[in-house]
Amino acid sequence: MTSVAPFLRLAGISKRYPGVTALEDTHLEAYRGEAVALMGANGAGKSTLMNILGGVVSKDAGAILLDGSAVDIDSPRDAAVYGIAFVHQELNMLPSMTVAENVFANSYPMRGPLVDHERMVSLTRKVLGRLGCSFDAKDKVENLGTGDRQMVEIARALVRDPRVVIFDEPTSSLTDREKRRLFQIIDALKRDGVAIIYITHFLDEIFTVCERVAVMRNGRTVGMGVIGDFSTADVVQLMIGEAEVRERLAGPAAARAQPVLTAEGVTRRGVLHDISLDLYAGEVVGLWGLLGSGRTELVRALVGLDPMDAGTLRLRRAGELVSVTPAEIHRETGFVTEDRRGEGLLLPLSVEANLSLASLLQLLNPFRLIDRGKEGALAEDSIARLKVKVASRAQSVGTLSGGNQQKVVLGRWLATRPRLFFLDEPTRGLDVGAKAEILKLTVELAQAGATVLIISSELEEIMSVSDRYLLMSRGRIVGELPAAATREELMRGVSGEVAAEFAA
Repeated sequence: MTSVAPFLRLAGISKRYPGVTALEDTHLEAYRGEAVALMGANGAGKSTLMNILGGVVSKDAGAILLDGSAVDIDSPRDAAVYGIAFVHQELNMLPSMTVAENVFANSYPMRGPLVDHERMVSLTRKVLGRLGCSFDAKDKVENLGTGDRQMVEIARALVRDPRVVIFDEPTSSLTDREKRRLFQIIDALKRDGVAIIYITHFLDEIFTVCERVAVMRNGRTVGMGVIGDFSTADVVQLMIGEAEVRERLAGPAAARAQPVLTAEGVTRRGVLHDISLDLYAGEVVGLWGLLGSGRTELVRALVGLDPMDAGTLRLRRAGELVSVTPAEIHRETGFVTEDRRGEGLLLPLSVEANLSLASLLQLLNPFRLIDRGKEGALAEDSIARLKVKVASRAQSVGTLSGGNQQKVVLGRWLATRPRLFFLDEPTRGLDVGAKAEILKLTVELAQAGATVLIISSELEEIMSVSDRYLLMSRGRIVGELPAAATREELMRGVSGEVAAEFAA
């Protein structure tokens, strides 16, 4: 270890929102010349804690200390002044602009009233050289690959000589070669005395990159120390907590006959890699993976919302599997997007209009106009069936609660009687009661003979409804587990480790 006292210390940080405690007495320490892994399952509070450190979110209690002195970080500008820099998972690039312009976005060096382009290019070339980049400061970002764009994001962080750098899921889109290059850069930063906070879901990486580890669960720090004192099993156990008895909503899985949908070799360059799967009628399949594993990208590719570079899809029709396009699968699938308000609903329109969107062709009268009587009957039937709490079907869907909005999304697809349902984070942002209703409906869909594929970041929820699990990591299906799988098995199956340490 290179330091005897932490350079950065977050002490007793708490943050509350109406009805929700996001952080409670949370602690984190980062040392000069070392990397600390910040671990936690989705929703553990890592992002909130880092947003407080970055001045994006204000804390309600606690202290931030740099080199032993308390500081106030009330804005991203404050964070930059104190030498805190972020390398974000989402690459916020302006593709049509040059590398230098992206590196200095929003803070161009000036010469009087004008941007000092010469100095901007010179400083960018200096940091690119430090990173060993082969591209130039004047190159357009749109001509760079994913790995090089990641280097631009890192250059943006390093150009101001930071004292603390936070890497947020930095390897999620990188090749093995690019990852090795990134690790070399982190090692060089540590040699220069920079304190690193390294956020990742890949457990194998932290033992390569980090000297220390801090684990969060439910908004609290539940473990912190020298990484050599922790095994992979220790970290996983801290992330998920003690095993709890869960209420299983799903009954015995339906006997498998023949697959309804098969996919072979589904590939999207840099995102999905040679994925094959079979889905059967009458089952709920939990597509389980951590953030950045490719879960959402897979289901969107299967229904044609995202591109697919290679792969064969087959759908059972009249007893035979026939080759189909993603668009054909979409026509027979009820797809519930993770972005309910942005993609799932037309918020200004009425509940009735939103419920009928997928059934408009069936609602046409002989004059090719929408039969308002049929549309109203469809809406009333869906409202009654799903117990949507609404003043009338004419009410704007944007005024409903999250749970009732989600029921409207599901009701729209139920009206078309699809054979398949792809549910992406169907309970996100819902209260406990609404979540229970949506999960119960998920099981009922399968019991009625539908094929259901569900994604959820809440492990307990996905375990309560799934008949089996497909495990995703780094854009690949890496395994399959039965309904009886434990939380430990599910977490380990997607975290980059396969050794059975929990058997000890």
